[in-house]
Parts: sequence; structure tokens; C-alpha cells
Amino acid sequence: MNDLLVLRDGDDVAVATRDLSPGDRAGTPDGGAVVVRDAVPRGHKLALRAVAAGDPVRKYGQVIGVATCAVEPGDHVHAHNLGFDPGEREAPLGGEHTELVVPDGPRPTFRGYRRSDGRVGTRNYVAILTSVNCSASTARMIADQFRGAALDDYEHVDGVVPLTHTSGCGLVPDSEGGQVLLRTLRGYAAHPNVAGVLVLGLGCEMVPGAALSARSGTVTDLGMPGVGAPDPEDSSALLAAIPDDTVVRSMTIQEAGGVRATVRAGVEEIRAMLPEVNARRRTECDVAELVLGLNCGGSDGYSGITANPALGWASDRIVGYGGTSVLAETPEVYGAEHLLTARATSPGVAKKLLDRIDWWQDYVAAGGGTLDNNPSPGNKAGGLTTILEKSLGAVAKGGQADLAAVYEYAEPITDRGFTFMDTPGYDPVSVTGLVAGGANVVVFTTGRGSVFGCRPTPSIKVATNTPMYERMSEDMDVNAGRIVDGTAALEEVGAELLERILAVASGERTVSEELEIGTEEFIPWHLGAVT
Repeated sequence: MNDLLVLRDGDDVAVATRDLSPGDRAGTPDGGAVVVRDAVPRGHKLALRAVAAGDPVRKYGQVIGVATCAVEPGDHVHAHNLGFDPGEREAPLGGEHTELVVPDGPRPTFRGYRRSDGRVGTRNYVAILTSVNCSASTARMIADQFRGAALDDYEHVDGVVPLTHTSGCGLVPDSEGGQVLLRTLRGYAAHPNVAGVLVLGLGCEMVPGAALSARSGTVTDLGMPGVGAPDPEDSSALLAAIPDDTVVRSMTIQEAGGVRATVRAGVEEIRAMLPEVNARRRTECDVAELVLGLNCGGSDGYSGITANPALGWASDRIVGYGGTSVLAETPEVYGAEHLLTARATSPGVAKKLLDRIDWWQDYVAAGGGTLDNNPSPGNKAGGLTTILEKSLGAVAKGGQADLAAVYEYAEPITDRGFTFMDTPGYDPVSVTGLVAGGANVVVFTTGRGSVFGCRPTPSIKVATNTPMYERMSEDMDVNAGRIVDGTAALEEVGAELLERILAVASGERTVSEELEIGTEEFIPWHLGAVT
């Protein structure tokens, strides 16, 4: 293992693979060496050549910022001498195409739950979906009755999960925020990992439970804009409707007679569901039925070198087989958006991504910030300095495949191939949108050690570096740090990830599932006015 990783020819900086001290001679991959002038922590950047104040600094072959003072070879390059500059980036509207090649021979398969609408689930949950925060505590009380031995007789039921949130009333129903919440809740009710759903409301909220428990073509006008019967011409509205084979019940606390009465009635409703949900069985399904959500959190200087590109390899293989993967976190592709738009299958797809970037710049400016308020303190401690640098590593999760579609938050994912969903960078909110869109497996990469989990969709956590993996091995599923250690090739870890994705899709539990993490991580994106 070399002391330094040089990611592209012509880069001004390299990444330290160990803690470096002043006076060390740090070896480079070409057999050379750089004399270290400052202490450089593992994962941080070391200058390979002199850079004048005001000149751009390159990593990954791309500009990651400008030198705020003169930089000499061997200097530690970080927030004290590297500043953000939006610069000028040409964003092509498509034109690049990568032909994905998959191996000859049998196609990979997994054992999933095929639903009546044709989609495939990787889990078999009963969900208690709350239409409003007022019913959240009651939903948890009902779900608590199905913990421990209560489900021993139902070995094919993965659990009863309460999906609670902090909204549902006090918002303008036909506003952007109101429609985002409705789309999110509908997406969970219709999710292929949910075989039974109890929609629980208070009874007087702005988002009525009937709007969430509707099947295709069965919703009447509920007096709320955007909540009427699905338009037959609108495929996304139809796909958000609950499949015919999902067991659906709904109730409100006010009609049931209060909290205690609702808990008793809700428990009986779920007990009545369980035999039918338990009767579902896994069947052999083609890899193309996977809808893979791609997310990262607690990133560090190794994220764009190990875990993210290894996940990109697995994503490309799934897409090559005809499956779907979905990149997200729009604020964390800013600075690398040109790499995605160049791969767009049409100018319209590219333009939609650029429009969302523009929306985000206005959105954060209205809140008194800029997109360079990201990276977080933890990201910076791990070696990332500017959002440009962070984004260049983050987009590696998407591999090299063509960009086939761009979705709004929680919009149903209908296109095959590599796609993008507009979400915040805040991990629980981002993954909530991906799951609402239909992701049936999530892979989550982390360098600092995020303890994120997700339900009803399993989340596979991938460590970017070996020290963190060893320190938090009970919270990590895969160690991609071996790529930097020199004990595994990137393709080898990518193949291991694909194998793990298929195993988890077939029912193998992730570490976060073993800890039952994922209920509190259901956080719909809260937008718009609250009245």
C-alpha cells in the first residue's frame, strides 16, 4: 500500500492512506515521494505540486476549489488553504453513452414476493401508516403489541412497523409540501414490501386516511386538491395506488372512541390480517426486478475511492441486467452535475436535473445559506473540504450507466435503468423518498460511521475504511476499506456487494434489521407553509 493515492493524472493533490507527520517521505504510486510539510491525517489531501493563491485545485481530474493562499508540495490541503468557488462548468445535455456488459451464463436471481401489480417485494411487512402526527403515539402502541414472541406463529411476516411522522395537518393541502407528503404516504402504502396496511388517522386532519388507503380507481372526490380519483391518463397516480393483493384496513381515533379503544381495535385488525399476510411466499425472481436505492452519509475522504465506486460497479451490473438503480441527494451532486447530464439519454432528462439544481440554489438562498454549507463538520474531519469535492465522490455511487430519468421526491419510479430522484442530502429524508418511490433494497455507504437503518426496505451499510469498520463492525455489513488497504480490488468488492444485495433481497437480514433500526428514520420531506 502506497502512502498516497493519486486519483487522476494531473491532480494537484493526493489522498493520504495513513497519518503523515512533518518530515515523512510519502510514497506515490509511480515510485516517487513527497516530503510532508504538515501533519496530514489519513484520508486528507496532500499537495503534490505548487499552486498559486487563487488558482484552481484538482482532484478526480476535476476542480474541487481554489487555493486561498500559496500552496507548496507536501502541504496539507484543507479548509485553511482551500476555498469554495462555484466556477464555470459546462453541463452537456447528453451525448455520452456507456455500453454495459454483463457476463455470459445464467442470470442472477433472488427470492422475492411478487405482488399483483407486477412489482417484487424483498420483505413482507404489515405497516401502520399514520395520516397525521396526532395518530403517531397510538400507532406505536398498536405496533408494540406485536413485538417479541407475538409473531412467532407467523414466520413469513417480517414485522409490524409503525410509520409515523410530524405532519399531516396545519399545512396547505394543495401546496408543494402538501402534495409531497401525500405522495410519500401513498408510496409507502403501495410499496411492494408492504403486504398489509392499517391506515390510522385522527379524523379531522387535512390529509384524510381515505386518500392513503385507496386502490386504483376507487377514490372519490375527498375535497382536497390532488386527492381525488387517480387520472387514468396519469400512470404515476395509478402506480401510487395500493395493489389489489395488499390487505388494507383504515380507522380513525375519533370514530373508534379514543386512544385506548383504537389500540384495542387496531390490534384486532392486524391480528385478522396476519394469516393472509403470512400465507405469502417468496418465489424465484430475476435480478431485473431490483430497484436499488443509492445513498451515502457520514462521508469521508475515502468515500469516493472505495465504497462509492464499488457500489457504482454493482449498480452498473444491475442496470446491465435490466434492473433499476436510483441516485439521490441533489445538494450532494452539485459540482458534479455535469458528469451526470453528459450521460443523460435525452436533453430533457439532463435539463430536468439542472432545473432541480437551480431550484435548490434558490431554496437554500431563501434560508440564508448556500450549497457549500455542506460538507458537514464530520465530513470535514474525514478529509472533505468543499461541496465540489464531496459531490465528485458521491456521484460515483451511480457507476457509468446512462441517466434514464429524473424524478421528483417520492415520485413512483417507473423507468428501468440508472435514474435520479431529487431529495435533500439529509439521510433519513432522502431514503424516505427513495422508498416511497419503490426502492426495494437500499445500499448506504459511510465513512464516519452512520448508524442509519430503514424499514420496510432493508438497508445494507458499507464502510469506506477499515479502521471505522473494525471499530463499528456490529453496525456495518461490508468493508470496502480493503480497496485502499490493498487486500481487495474495487471490482471484487463490487461483486461482493452485488452478491449481498441479492442475498438481502432474498431475506438475509442486515445489521440494522437485527437491531430493529428503521422506524424513526421514516421522515417525509417537510416543505411549504404550515398554518
